[in-house]
Amino acid sequence: MSRDCPPLPNAFDIQRRRLLLALMGAGLSPSGMLREASAQDLVPQRQGVHRFEGDVRINGAGAALGALVRPGDVITTGSNAYAMFVVGRDAYLIRESSRLELQGQSLFVSSLRLITGKLLGVYGRSAARRQLTTRTATIGIRGTGGYLEADPGRTYFCLCYGVADLEPMNRPDLRQVYSTVHHDAPRYVYGDDRVEMMDSAPMVNHADSELVLLESLAGRQPPQTFLDQLM
Repeated sequence: MSRDCPPLPNAFDIQRRRLLLALMGAGLSPSGMLREASAQDLVPQRQGVHRFEGDVRINGAGAALGALVRPGDVITTGSNAYAMFVVGRDAYLIRESSRLELQGQSLFVSSLRLITGKLLGVYGRSAARRQLTTRTATIGIRGTGGYLEADPGRTYFCLCYGVADLEPMNRPDLRQVYSTVHHDAPRYVYGDDRVEMMDSAPMVNHADSELVLLESLAGRQPPQTFLDQLM
């Protein structure tokens, strides 16, 4: 008599479980972090790398806990690696096999270029527009949470909450400005000459709990819809 076996967890599931277990083991559960989160959008006291696993490098040198990350830096991760870090009022989770280039001044990152890989970020309120770029898309954001995947011919972007303008790299006339509350409109953005260069997509490879944790590291809380998922 055969029995159905549960599906094997994918790389995202394994990484997310390791991350959450590590944070909880350090006494940084989502609920505890939320109790300590400040209602004000201030620069967090602890900048730099909060957690990492595997081969993570900052400007080619191996990462260490507490290592500062600043505009002008390049962050890379190997297979099965990840890092969580804070720059100014922004907090990031960069996943495996990624290369991220930061630009800006002081502790303000005005431009992020994801050459390849996966990046989850939460961004503090600012009068200045931030720009995320990949090989196929340009994304302008203010005070939002978003998840980005960069492949050679296609970008995946989920505006988890907030407002963004999204455009294919070679077709600024197709620019879209939109807002979401809870992962309402993920998009694929293609780099070829197809008629539909932007298309709807499912929500993949990121979770509400991760956004709550990142916002907590930045001294904030995400929208209530995200907190409700943890109750």
